[in-house]
Amino acid sequence: MKEAATNRLGREKSPYLLQHQHNPVDWFPWGAEAFAKARAESKPIFLSIGYSTCHWCHVMERESFEDDATARLLNAHFVSIKVDREERPDVDRIYMTAVQAMTRQGGWPLNCFLTPDLKPFYGGTYFPPESRHGQAGFVQILRQIASLWEQKRERVLETAADFHRQLEAYSARQPGNLALDPGFLSHAALLFKREYDPQFGGFGSAPKFPRPSEPAFLLRQSARSGDAEGMRMVLHTCERMAAGGIYDQIGGGFARYCVDAQWLVPHFEKMLYDNAQLANLYLDAFLAGGDARHAETARGILEYVLRDMTDPEGGFYSAEDADSEGKEGKFYCWTAAELSELLTGPEFRVASRYFGVTEKGNFTDHSDPNPLAGQNVLSIADANLAPEERALLTAAKEKMFQARSRRVRPHRDDKVLASWNGMMLGAMARAFVVLGDERFRAAAEKNLDFLRRKLWDEQGRTLHHRWREGERDTVELLSGYASLCAGTLDLYEATLAPGHLDFAIALAEAMLAKFYDAAGGGFYDSAGQELILRCKDDYDGAEPSGNAVAVLSLLRLAAMTGRREFGEAAEKTLRLFAPRLNEVPQATPHLLIALDFLLHEPWRAVVAGDPASPGTQALLRAVHSVYQPGRVVLGNNGAVDPFARTLAAGEGARVYLCTGTACQPPTGDAETVRKILR
Repeated sequence: MKEAATNRLGREKSPYLLQHQHNPVDWFPWGAEAFAKARAESKPIFLSIGYSTCHWCHVMERESFEDDATARLLNAHFVSIKVDREERPDVDRIYMTAVQAMTRQGGWPLNCFLTPDLKPFYGGTYFPPESRHGQAGFVQILRQIASLWEQKRERVLETAADFHRQLEAYSARQPGNLALDPGFLSHAALLFKREYDPQFGGFGSAPKFPRPSEPAFLLRQSARSGDAEGMRMVLHTCERMAAGGIYDQIGGGFARYCVDAQWLVPHFEKMLYDNAQLANLYLDAFLAGGDARHAETARGILEYVLRDMTDPEGGFYSAEDADSEGKEGKFYCWTAAELSELLTGPEFRVASRYFGVTEKGNFTDHSDPNPLAGQNVLSIADANLAPEERALLTAAKEKMFQARSRRVRPHRDDKVLASWNGMMLGAMARAFVVLGDERFRAAAEKNLDFLRRKLWDEQGRTLHHRWREGERDTVELLSGYASLCAGTLDLYEATLAPGHLDFAIALAEAMLAKFYDAAGGGFYDSAGQELILRCKDDYDGAEPSGNAVAVLSLLRLAAMTGRREFGEAAEKTLRLFAPRLNEVPQATPHLLIALDFLLHEPWRAVVAGDPASPGTQALLRAVHSVYQPGRVVLGNNGAVDPFARTLAAGEGARVYLCTGTACQPPTGDAETVRKILR
């Protein structure tokens, strides 16, 4: 019966919305049809936001949205709207800010009640179906709000209007006179170091998120200032994360976060944006510290993406679920009995010791009324193995990988997003030139070709945000333009193909035209269709803010091309956010990376010669083999700064290492390049 009761969400492409297409709730997608119905019938809107790999979204669907009685309440008294927060982060950001202001907490599922003109007046995250442990149940909340709307509507509308004014004031960013001070950087580094966990690594306490922009900034700042302590903190964090259960020890890739302080028990969902940023962080850790384990972690991330998260045409998928067969972590966890049956005796003894496997297990899904017993999250518990034991471990891991491949996989969200693809494109490009693996270059080139064919409209200079099953959406987001621009620049620096620089410039020009506030500085998150606010977001959560990525991309482009308008827009945006950089640097680590780039004249490594020749490729790899984040790489042809086009290769490839237009003597020797950059 439920299969036949498909609602409007069946016409959508979002995997998250399609998960709800058979609910008895009369769901609408975000858009004019729902808004018109709410206004015509004078009904409040119930807005529910989540994403397809969200564990607690699944729980609330099973408990409430699949329940006929709850659906009848919603259908009678509300206009119900479902939003995929990954497709519409601009919508999510507004109502997440509102709910956090109301409740001092946020997360997904995000549930918010709005007036017909989209102003929020009440909200929360997960609601249990019935009241328990002092928390009001969803049914009780629905009845109370329906009653308030009928009996005290004017008061509800006044509350919503007042709250909307507060949101407008909070979201406003006014240009100030605060100078961009290098002291912002050292102050931020000091605050980050105070939050460091000396036992397990990471910054802050449980639950622990990798939040790669924070260690990336601290590594950059520590390398520049010669702060060995700060560098040690970042490298230790990378080591402990890669050894923990947050890293998939069998298949590669990182989960979204850990519920504990020691990185052992993850929330098992894997997100493309986390893995893209972490691949870059581990490449940086490898270059800065020289530990080959960090290179192997980066390689493991990208091999996972190529194997499990790549569309045949080249796009990168968005995420994998935490659950399989209705159980969180079932795909990833092992019992001692399972391993004992799968492995030989010596393999089992070595693998159990190495991965910390016990009969009791170390993971229980407390959200499951019937949890599985004896489940083990794999981590590196004892890496002290003899050579013959390492051979046994290699054999055991291969058997475990093959056996796990036969399990029911978690749901995969196969939509392709411009923003997250831009991040992974950049990680693949950097991995190619740092690790020397041609597969990563091929994947990056194929991905960029896919995005240009499927999401970029050359005539209208428009970048659409989402593609799935042959269809793209109509949404344009700053994060898409900025992240794809950044990733394309990474690919240009890795290959020196002039066409990639041309495309990055086209994206930057369109981004300035569509999102930049020329009067006040800063970039709006979206074009603002059907939104109650236009925000200029600066918060680097799990993903860096669109403003931060835009600013750093423009600064890199200015250094490569000599186009002053790119640098001026970036600097004006940083000045807009200067009070935030000074007062709450923990919220803006990626903007701090951009500030660091602005305040320190970057090296410009001009690699002159045929980009396809072995000599040029060898010099290009040498430039990328040194941890030198305050540096851009460019060729001597195409849309580069006119001064770079005057630097000739002579009889063979040459590297000119320049600050401004002053250059070191050119060299064709790779070791000399490394020495100067160090």
